[in-house]
Amino acid sequence: MTVREVEVHGARIRACETGDPDAPPVVLLHGIARSLEDWAPQHERLADEYRVISVDLPGFGLSDPLPGAPSLDSLAAGVEDTLAVLGVGRPVHLMGNSLGGAVAMRMICREPGLARSLTLVASAGFGREVTLALRILAIPGLGRRLMRRFDRRASVQVERSLFVDRALVTEERVEFGLKVAARPEYAAHFLTTAKSLGGWRGVHPRWRTELLAATKEIGPPTLVVWGEKDLILPAAHLDAARAALPDADFHLFPRTGHMPQIERADEFAGLAKEFLKKA
Repeated sequence: MTVREVEVHGARIRACETGDPDAPPVVLLHGIARSLEDWAPQHERLADEYRVISVDLPGFGLSDPLPGAPSLDSLAAGVEDTLAVLGVGRPVHLMGNSLGGAVAMRMICREPGLARSLTLVASAGFGREVTLALRILAIPGLGRRLMRRFDRRASVQVERSLFVDRALVTEERVEFGLKVAARPEYAAHFLTTAKSLGGWRGVHPRWRTELLAATKEIGPPTLVVWGEKDLILPAAHLDAARAALPDADFHLFPRTGHMPQIERADEFAGLAKEFLKKA
């Protein structure tokens, strides 16, 4: 998997592409405080049939933030502009994990003709409940102090919260988390983004309600998947997704955490390919 940088409005944004450039494009979006590396296993599994593109959301991973305060709308616009720089000029299949799912929905609402399908992987937007760690970081003053103390132990704890299979808490993932957190703009960008989406009481209801109503009205072919043991956004949100998007397809991965695209890579790819062929 080869990662390169492209310039978007003066910012350096990381992107990775695999597969046939003329094949239908699949765009992969990661969650808050994460990076395109969270989709690495799917590149090799989807590239035989699709042009697979993963990007860092602006300001996350090792990419620069774009001008202005980060928000769901600005992140969606940043991805759209990145795709334009990459020469993606046709409707895409959008896949988003966690915050990336909400960004994908926002992209569809901004431009309904943008997406051929929508795959939401433990997506933000379906409920108020979210891990205690993110709610604590929303407390004024406390979040910034805690971010300054992000060390190896904290990086290990973050990775452990994502997977049931502890073998996936690798040295490489822990070290990469430390590298990302050491970037000078990282803490402020992360905290501003998090506070725009939620607070101590959980994820704000207003943006969720508006986003889900608009996504339902536009009605793209949609697949929603979750991990049974998700510690970040609970699997109970899958029931909320069924109510909000009744025409979607749904799947629950047993004994799986917040990232089925990694922890159940083969099963996820098989499920996604089956869905994409119908979309």
